[in-house]
Amino acid sequence: MLVLQINATVNTGSTGRIAERIGLVILANGEQSVIAFGRDSQPSASETIQIGNKLDYQLHGLKTRLLDKHAFGSKTATEKLITQIESINPDIIHLHNLHGYYIHMGVLFNYLKKANKPVVWTLHDCWAFTGHCSYFSFVKCDKWKTQCHHCPLCKRYPESWFIDNSFDNYNIKKKLFNGLQNMLLVTPSHWLKDLLKDSFLKAYSAQVIHNGVDLKKFSPSENAAKLYREKIGAVDRNIILGIASIWDRRKGLNDFLQLASILDDTEIIVLVGLKTEVIKTLPANIIGIPRTESMDDLVALYNSALVFMNPTWVDNFPTTNIEALACGTPVISYRTGGSIEAIDQATGMVVEQGDIEGLKAAVTTIKIAGKKQYAAACRQRAESHFNEYERFADYYQLYKIMVSKSVTKMMVTA
Repeated sequence: MLVLQINATVNTGSTGRIAERIGLVILANGEQSVIAFGRDSQPSASETIQIGNKLDYQLHGLKTRLLDKHAFGSKTATEKLITQIESINPDIIHLHNLHGYYIHMGVLFNYLKKANKPVVWTLHDCWAFTGHCSYFSFVKCDKWKTQCHHCPLCKRYPESWFIDNSFDNYNIKKKLFNGLQNMLLVTPSHWLKDLLKDSFLKAYSAQVIHNGVDLKKFSPSENAAKLYREKIGAVDRNIILGIASIWDRRKGLNDFLQLASILDDTEIIVLVGLKTEVIKTLPANIIGIPRTESMDDLVALYNSALVFMNPTWVDNFPTTNIEALACGTPVISYRTGGSIEAIDQATGMVVEQGDIEGLKAAVTTIKIAGKKQYAAACRQRAESHFNEYERFADYYQLYKIMVSKSVTKMMVTA
């Protein structure tokens, strides 16, 4: 069996690492794995196909900014991809994020309908069923249920400077994405699966497969914690850790800044993934660290923290939550999307969005009880629910079922 995955990135960023890990499971089962990607990448165990180049990516971005026609650039690059797909002839195609300035969704979906191959589409956010945005809960918009128009997030990713094309985008997506005879949707959270029931994708079957984490790499380590506290000069401080690829108001940066103003002298915030210019503006009790691809550094960070805090206003199922649990670190999360599905009462605390005093109270509760009161339960929950190999093996079993059904259908038709 040859499995082709398509994603904006490979082996970097949350979705790129998920695609890579799924590829590892495919290879471990003696099958072939190919990942087609648009831009950012790290070395991959799978065969890879790059879609387009830097100029193509830039032109696609310009088309998005000027015309609000995201995922309608890269036409030639996508046509070349289709030729390559026909050449390798995959048994099943697994889609991930199609937004990201690298693919023409019209060319891709017209091919998918013609090829009639089994398709799995993992929705890592809400972009597939809106006219523009990847998340809408931040502005409490529900136009996506009936007809997007006058988008309140037009100047948010994927940003359009002048034109709001959300009305047409919505209708085009609705037409393009429906009509595949052999496509299954997968969501990493029950929250997103429930949203699909009110979307124009509701005719498709959907199932939940939570994201997983490498339990061998992400594990408790007192030595790693001690060394990292010494490295950042926080030996005697209770670290409140936050990690994100892109920090903005929606990811909780403003909330961390407000929290910093009410912390006591024993507490300090460490934020990972910040740009240099932002780091320079932080108050004294927030340590800013640039984005890192080092798993060792991430493991040390999780272990060094009293708590991992995720005050995100929009999210599906953050991998950072389960990485923290695997390291024995409790999680404090806003009641946002599927973020709260990672934890229970023994492994963390849920706070209402915008409740800064609630965040502080949650930190205090965990500090008084002691991290050791949570550590074993956190690790056990990660092992029971978020074992990477088990979760991504769920995809492999899904592939086998869908390919088998497809072959049987072809034989009956013949």
